[in-house]
Amino acid sequence: MVASRVLAMTKWTHRSYDHHEVNVVFARGSSLDALADGLRRLDREPLDRGEDGGWSWAVHDMVNAEIEDFDPVNYRRVCPDGTELVVFVTEPCSVKGFPPDFEYYRDGRLILRFSFEDLGQRVGDDPDHLSPELLAANLIGPDSHCPHEDDLGHDCWEHTEDDRGRLMKTLVGHFALPSPPLAAEWTAR
Repeated sequence: MVASRVLAMTKWTHRSYDHHEVNVVFARGSSLDALADGLRRLDREPLDRGEDGGWSWAVHDMVNAEIEDFDPVNYRRVCPDGTELVVFVTEPCSVKGFPPDFEYYRDGRLILRFSFEDLGQRVGDDPDHLSPELLAANLIGPDSHCPHEDDLGHDCWEHTEDDRGRLMKTLVGHFALPSPPLAAEWTAR
């Protein structure tokens, strides 16, 4: 079940919003209207939104070019006490081809943030928040490196998609995130 949700979410963002660089925000402890209104106050109009499994979720453009706002979003402002946010920044720098970023907030504080490209550089109030789960999935730790990295002719980058799939499975499973619908529905402003 978790694996199908991971695959669905990963494909969904690229297929449904392929002309947009989007962030996907999940909120628990906050209503869908509160999440959408908070994003609007940050000048990020939701492109799509919904609720499922105790989570509200919204998709919004990563930047707001209309007002020349290209800065990262400060999600602390939409994460009051009693709220958790899970954020996927799907294309932090699409021109350079960077992989997604992950952010986890609780009670207005950044608990954990990392790039899918470098799980060793986790930051936040508790950078080890998911360390047991990442270790169990062989994404960090002594068994996380490709056993064939010293073999001539072997390209370790071939494993990148598998690693990212395991990472998404770990994140979705840990937080019990729902899968958004597989087709974008633009919400009325």
